[in-house]
Amino acid sequence: MVFTLADGDTVERDISECLIRCECGEGHTPVILGEPGDEALLGAITLEILGVVLNPFTRELRPMRMMLA
Repeated sequence: MVFTLADGDTVERDISECLIRCECGEGHTPVILGEPGDEALLGAITLEILGVVLNPFTRELRPMRMMLA
């Protein structure tokens, strides 16, 4: 799949799925398979699957406030 980076460049990467486990929880999530030199990043979908949000000021993961509507 082709992705556009923040600086406007494009890269092509393969996509897969994995089971991720951490102290926050576990779940299956789509992953973009990086290449040497790529930075690791947890995306919004993975954070949502784990039920956590990132506090951008402290850079800590916090439990997501779950709402049933």
